[in-house]
Amino acid sequence: MAAAAARDALLDELRALMAAHSPPLHALVVPSEDAHQSEYVSERDKRRQFVSGFTGSAGLALITMKEALLWTDGRYFLQAEQQLSDRWKLMRMGEDPPVEVWIADNLSDEAVVGINPWCISVDTAQRYEHAFSKKHQTLFQLSSDLIDEIWKDRPSAEALPVFVQPVEYAGRTVTEKLKELREKLLHEKARGIIIAALDEVAWLYNIRGDDVHYSPVVHSYSIVTLHSAFFYVDKRKVSVEVQNYMTENGIDIKDYNMVQSDASLLASGQLKGSAVNGSSYGENDMNENSKVWIDSNSCCLALYSKLDQDQVLMLQSPIALPKAVKNPVELDGLRKAHIRDGAAVVQYLAWLDNQMQENYGASGYFSEAKGSQKKQHMEVKLTEVSVSDKLEGFRASKEHFKGLSFPTISSVGPNAAVIHYSPEASSCAELDADKIYLCDSGAQYLDGTTDITRTVHFGKPSEHEKSCYTAVLKGHIALDSAVFPNGTTGHALDILARTPLWRSGLDYRHGTGHGIGSYLNVHEGPHLISFRPSARNVPLQASMTVTDEPGYYEDGSFGIRLENVLIVKEANTKYNFGDKGYLAFEHITWAPYQTKLIDTTLLTPAEIEWVNAYHADCRKILQPYLNEQEKEWLRKATEPIAMRCC
Repeated sequence: MAAAAARDALLDELRALMAAHSPPLHALVVPSEDAHQSEYVSERDKRRQFVSGFTGSAGLALITMKEALLWTDGRYFLQAEQQLSDRWKLMRMGEDPPVEVWIADNLSDEAVVGINPWCISVDTAQRYEHAFSKKHQTLFQLSSDLIDEIWKDRPSAEALPVFVQPVEYAGRTVTEKLKELREKLLHEKARGIIIAALDEVAWLYNIRGDDVHYSPVVHSYSIVTLHSAFFYVDKRKVSVEVQNYMTENGIDIKDYNMVQSDASLLASGQLKGSAVNGSSYGENDMNENSKVWIDSNSCCLALYSKLDQDQVLMLQSPIALPKAVKNPVELDGLRKAHIRDGAAVVQYLAWLDNQMQENYGASGYFSEAKGSQKKQHMEVKLTEVSVSDKLEGFRASKEHFKGLSFPTISSVGPNAAVIHYSPEASSCAELDADKIYLCDSGAQYLDGTTDITRTVHFGKPSEHEKSCYTAVLKGHIALDSAVFPNGTTGHALDILARTPLWRSGLDYRHGTGHGIGSYLNVHEGPHLISFRPSARNVPLQASMTVTDEPGYYEDGSFGIRLENVLIVKEANTKYNFGDKGYLAFEHITWAPYQTKLIDTTLLTPAEIEWVNAYHADCRKILQPYLNEQEKEWLRKATEPIAMRCC
């Protein structure tokens, strides 16, 4: 209560600053993103969380002189309801008007709306300005962030080191990547490009860092021209080794804060750096190519404002697709990382099964016997946080482990219905043998990033829980088994995972799949499998990665999600209509599905065959990484489901 009261007092403090500002602000937009439009941000960039108390990764706060509103998507509706105080109003994306429409409809003519220009993308800013134009409202670029002025104990910036990602894991050299990028600049008649997305800079220069929890990226920008390449970073982070590496690759290291002035120089053709060794691009190329390329989704308004807007080329980043379409070395690393990760998950499930039986009298992973009784004097009780820490320990013992890829969603019963639930040690639930347990987790390994969800029950699941689990599994299998022509988008495939749920009038409020990085961000575009219109923009291609994660969530009761990582591959079809070529999926995640949660009467013979084949592969692939007890547990967990006789 004290924390909520203190946070509410911040609104009064903020409104005083808004009123005293010149010009006075009628509203202040506080987005979740940092200066690179990142999904996950560092602690010092969590301004929206600081002012609202809402801890989800996606959302936007709007403070007016009378109201405080928070927009978030369906993954976070329940969480936001729990975390926001009475002084805040929750706005549900997809149900309530978007923020720019709300402002245009509810604020007065000529209202001034403040924004930190570093934390809003060009695309978003232009959308706002278009909506505001009908009432002559203004999107005002603040010279300093008002949240920072009231955030007295804001974390300071740490100088964590940059390190090189060896080509034995990256698969392609920086020289190769820069050559390909410059060819695209020439093709689009651009003299240079500003790269703002952290994972794109990391991928292009084969570097990694620790500036953002769970994402191995460096707070940095890149500008690449036909003749030069620049890396904008806090120079305290750069060792002699990294300095030499950059020099060898023709990359100039400049101070992080110089990117804005260099954007102006780039726009006027005056940005000079170390010439590219053996460059085949002459002065004529530079003269003929006068545009500056930005990706309007990741480039911020502050940098865009420094450019000649008549000469800006706004297209999707030319790095997005090459990063998403994994090279053979990256694919090999991802497969190996997922095997080690699967072994850790099996070790965890076997351990947890034993603990639940010993401490809670649970029937366990395999039995449906009713009744459980917690020991009266347990030395250590099992909580959502303590068991997820144990899972992290199993992962940490594996080769190339570098950390988690996102905060583990370890959730019991009603908490599992909170789609992106984040347990806190001080307030999390104790495990319960009579309730569903959902665990969505992942890790960063030097050779790949993982993301897996399994849902289990250590007691006697209800028939309703079984039927819901089975509907989710059917959708999971349907997407995994899909065969589709080249040119198909994730928007077209999303329905496959939902149809079994729709048949019972069920659904889920999140996308079905996202790309995943190669020791990079766990959520990676530009492709996705979703009902959202943006999923129509980018067709799936061979060698992309994508998750398969349908779910179902019953508020106040339970949540179910099943998730594997898939690689898009060429399909060997009997025919090739239209000469398009066809695609399919290869799953690379390995951990069993709990057969006691499956209502086999709802599965088709083909689906039973799929589960049995998957389980046989799990057993074969993971056994070498397990001890004898774990092998026996896995053998039992992957026993074939009997085919129903007609």
